[in-house]
Amino acid sequence: MIDPHVAATIAHEAEAERDSLVTLSGQLVAAPSVNPPGDTRQVAAVVVAFLRERGIAASEDALDPTMPSVLATLDSGRPGPHLVLNVHLDTMPPGDETAWTHPVWEMTRQDGRLQGLGMGNMKGAVAAMAHALVLLDSHRGDWSGRITFTAVSDEVVFGDHGAAHLLATRPELVADGLLCGEGPGYRRLAIGEKGVLWLALDAVGEAGHSSSVQRGRSATARLAAAVVAIDSLTGARGQLEGALAETVVADPETALSLTVNVGTMSAGTFIGQVATAGRAEVDLRLPPGITADRAQALVEQAVADAVPDGTVRVSRLKGWDANVTSPESPLTKAWTCAWEGLSAGQIRAAPIEYAIRLPASDASRWRALGVPALCYGPQPTLSAGVDDYAEEDEVVRCTALYALTALAFLGNGRSARENG
Repeated sequence: MIDPHVAATIAHEAEAERDSLVTLSGQLVAAPSVNPPGDTRQVAAVVVAFLRERGIAASEDALDPTMPSVLATLDSGRPGPHLVLNVHLDTMPPGDETAWTHPVWEMTRQDGRLQGLGMGNMKGAVAAMAHALVLLDSHRGDWSGRITFTAVSDEVVFGDHGAAHLLATRPELVADGLLCGEGPGYRRLAIGEKGVLWLALDAVGEAGHSSSVQRGRSATARLAAAVVAIDSLTGARGQLEGALAETVVADPETALSLTVNVGTMSAGTFIGQVATAGRAEVDLRLPPGITADRAQALVEQAVADAVPDGTVRVSRLKGWDANVTSPESPLTKAWTCAWEGLSAGQIRAAPIEYAIRLPASDASRWRALGVPALCYGPQPTLSAGVDDYAEEDEVVRCTALYALTALAFLGNGRSARENG
């Protein structure tokens, strides 16, 4: 349990940073970082400048010069666990900007909301976590071990230039725990997330004039039959095992359902000719209990049933299994202490709702390496879209939650493995 005085102090200090949080959020929104193309140079410079102004050494690391990530490390000077605070800098594209009711590239502060592209996913969390790092720096005597802040590029498209690059080149980032600002929405705590499987379907057909086509023999027809077959796999059920089955209470039906989305599809070269080649790219989101290998086998069987002559080939582009952090892990317990510490005295303190995130995040990369990882942020709903926003109070609250979780996790000077 966190000392109520400590919780009150951190909450007060986070509140004192409200104007700074709003200012930094505005600077982040004004620095475009849409992915693709994924250029994070402007937004990385904003984060580096903020941290340096607050006396924290920060640097950039880039595999691609246009996609830098930002790193900063605090060391207590005492042995203890290593905690990574992780956010991403790139954003989804805005889509049709005329559909927005407020400016896309300029933050609007209105009716308790901070509105602008990326505020929900996830520049609000970037601002909150950067300020949490400042608070932790000022409380360096109250914790042991190390904290590394990573604001990465190339997350939105699961690219190789951000977290994947850092983990490949900086083995010290395989830490004792990771707290990610990628929230599952609705003030829930994500202890895990679905896996991802990207597949390509390549179809072939016999060349000829369109007047000579035979039923089901063009690449287009074969590809269409395969796509219809795999679309029917959506809704296949995974499962949670053991205590997790009793723990995850947020949208269990959705969290345990396989989804299959045909993201792209093309075939043929001219309307008057039989298509000799076609390709579809498919995104599957894998619930716990359905591995990437199992999902690929389901797709391959569905395709073989629909197109038994073998003219549609399935190949894997990338994929990984769903992964989950135990509710009994030291990191989850630290989060619980932080949540309860901030909720103390509230008339209607909200209970902790555990969720499985539907989209993936970089937290899954750390979990795959055996690192406990949690996701929470000011994203208000399941995913960002038109009129993206974060609630201002929630950005302030996240600042306190991140700092208090770190204090609870690092406060006793023992490693997570010793605690576990």
